[in-house]
Amino acid sequence: MKNKKINLIANKLVKAFLKNKIISPIPKEYTKNISKAEILKKLCESKVKKPIIGFKAGGTSIAVLKKLKEKEPFYASVYRHNFLKNNKSIKINKYTLGIELEVCYLIKKNFFNFKKSLTNKNIKRYITHMAPCIEVVGYRQRKKGIRFLGDLCSDFGANIKFVIGPKKKFKNINFTNLKTKISNKKINQLVNGNTNTVYINPINSLRFVLNKIRKDKIKLRDNFYVFTGSTVGVVPILKKGIYLGQIEKLGSVKTKII
Repeated sequence: MKNKKINLIANKLVKAFLKNKIISPIPKEYTKNISKAEILKKLCESKVKKPIIGFKAGGTSIAVLKKLKEKEPFYASVYRHNFLKNNKSIKINKYTLGIELEVCYLIKKNFFNFKKSLTNKNIKRYITHMAPCIEVVGYRQRKKGIRFLGDLCSDFGANIKFVIGPKKKFKNINFTNLKTKISNKKINQLVNGNTNTVYINPINSLRFVLNKIRKDKIKLRDNFYVFTGSTVGVVPILKKGIYLGQIEKLGSVKTKII
């Protein structure tokens, strides 16, 4: 009976995800407990027959993890149809949570052949490029706010769209303490951040995601992206218009919210 229930919930979420629709909130039992949220997320992802372009880390702020009484972030698949080039527009609704600014890495597909223990040093051999990225986060459900980490995890990682800025060939930049900011000049909205809010640093977050996908025995045929988590938290979208994200030493990324 339980399998039938979770399968029904997954089908509703998947349909909403693919059709860009909003459904009633799913039962709290699948969001309050992160383990159950992970099970639901994986079940949903198994039902989506669209190309995966990479993976995101979610809940990477250590302060937020402590507040939500969780020990670690989660990861979720990112699909090609939700991946946009720089300056592209994103349509939002009232259940959109906000906008984030992240460091993302492009990883060589031969990473999947690496069998040794991953370290923050040896994973760098598999990074080809890096780029700033904007993520718009929100639910496919009629609910607002974040009560549990499982709220985000269970709903496809709460990712709506990703916009990637200009890629740079990877070089060993120290991302432990770099300034970041995201702004909407039209309404004088500016939020400052730092790369050190991302699970210690973006490389550490990258290692977390790679360890997780390897543990889950996931393999892709092509090079893939890893989005390492927000450097500015979840910034409320106060008004539609152009949002510009800037990461020190890495560059900028822009999207139009409509």
